[in-house]
Amino acid sequence: MKKLILILFIGFGLSGKAQQTADQQAILAVLEQQRLAWNEGNLEKFMEGYWKNDSLLFVGKSGPTYGWQQTLDNYKKGYPDKSAMGTLTFSIKKVELLSKDAASVLGGWHLKREKDEPQGYFTLILRKIKGLWVVVSDHSS
Repeated sequence: MKKLILILFIGFGLSGKAQQTADQQAILAVLEQQRLAWNEGNLEKFMEGYWKNDSLLFVGKSGPTYGWQQTLDNYKKGYPDKSAMGTLTFSIKKVELLSKDAASVLGGWHLKREKDEPQGYFTLILRKIKGLWVVVSDHSS
């Protein structure tokens, strides 16, 4: 009986790890799709990784912005064309599952443009909504 309990415990532990890995991979895939869209100069496609809701929170150097549309509008003002957008790379430091439907990501961002190379860090909160991971809060600096 003890062996059966041990086998079940190990089996459940491994299935939990497999799910964690699948969720972490899904989150990283969202970020990769955003990076690719950015590098195509496609802000609308980039924004698909964000929660399309008025409660989306983006915090940058100008303070908090609420809402998907306002966040997109701000991106369009700050990055009006492909040359302003440059080439984006991420360096992901940590992907942590907080629950079965919430996660945080810590990473760095870097833009390579013709005249400069701005960079900084971000902390994202993602939620699994209707089976898809989306950014619900982005604090970038």
